[in-house]
Amino acid sequence: MNSLHGQRVLLGISGGIAAYKTPDLVRRLRERGAEVQVVMTPGAKAFVTPLSLQAVSGQEVRSELLDTAAEAAMGHIELARWATKILIAPASADVIARLAVGMANDLLTTLCLATDAPIAIAPAMNRLMWANVATQANMATLRQRGYAVFGPGEGDQACGEVGAGRMLDPLELVDLLVGGSGPQVLAGKNVLITAGPTREPIDPVRYITNRSSGKMGFAVAAAAAAAGAKVTLVAGPVNLPTPAAVTRIDVETAAEMHAATTKAAGDQHIFIASAAVADYRPDSFADSKIKKNDSEMNISLTRNADILADTAKANPALFTVGFAAETNDLEAYARGKLERKGLNMVAGNWVGGGKAFDADDNELLVVWGSGKQVLPNAAKTALAKQLVELIAGRYEATK
Repeated sequence: MNSLHGQRVLLGISGGIAAYKTPDLVRRLRERGAEVQVVMTPGAKAFVTPLSLQAVSGQEVRSELLDTAAEAAMGHIELARWATKILIAPASADVIARLAVGMANDLLTTLCLATDAPIAIAPAMNRLMWANVATQANMATLRQRGYAVFGPGEGDQACGEVGAGRMLDPLELVDLLVGGSGPQVLAGKNVLITAGPTREPIDPVRYITNRSSGKMGFAVAAAAAAAGAKVTLVAGPVNLPTPAAVTRIDVETAAEMHAATTKAAGDQHIFIASAAVADYRPDSFADSKIKKNDSEMNISLTRNADILADTAKANPALFTVGFAAETNDLEAYARGKLERKGLNMVAGNWVGGGKAFDADDNELLVVWGSGKQVLPNAAKTALAKQLVELIAGRYEATK
């Protein structure tokens, strides 16, 4: 479904400077065919007026829980039943905390308790408020209950600081609401993903690497987060934005990726190793640039540690998924990796001849035990969603 036709979206707006974006958000929702009803917290009115939102939504804006006229017909229950989707944007630290503990002290939190519609939140707050352990605990609670989390993004903030905490732009939120509100098949699960290449330095100028763009791994991270997982993404050097609701750890070398993965793996349920890790690194690193001369330059290489095999061996309860990029005998090599490294699943894909690397589409052969499934060529974003659903199903089958 690429539209919201037939959907009744209840847009909850809490107090925060990002509320100034909500008239445009309402307009974008209606462009996609949704019917929109706005509910504001008292604090939201300090940042955007109900009259503005009424003008763009075509509906009277609601904000009072103890509204005598509305409650004559049990208005909060009526709204809760009316909505087919609920989006809270911006979702302040305060409203997130109140949702997490089940409070019902205003109209918005009350109807969230009284609805069976799927609820998505778009966090927006100062970077330190977002990183605070209390906020992160509240977010974990909401994810476990099946809330979809859209964002936050990173960048300049109204307070003058820079970091994670920005509300995603209206078009991003609408796209996520259209495509990211599917079944929360990984709700309550911690998922660790590696993505991109590694760089193994020769000297301050040169390094050994490969052609991985990281697009497939980042798409898998986005799909896992949309499916309700708490996602940690260990990323090699790539030029890609961090997916919404994903914690990103940037590394450069295979050794750094191994260390970051080892540190994060202990409290994970699923590990998806999509990174194209360099198998070898130079024996030594030259502190200054190696000068060109008339003779050949020979580089002695040492084998890097196997991140996937080491992680699977050290964490036997972890559901591990490997990737195999091959130019021939795809299934044979994928099954060989599955058995040799003691994995639960391997996703194999053809490379070379313009396939997979640097492309926006891909196809996968996924193998496990005695089973296999082909995921036909599609955009990596669509393919990632299919793969995540398959992984979630196989994970549950092992429990």
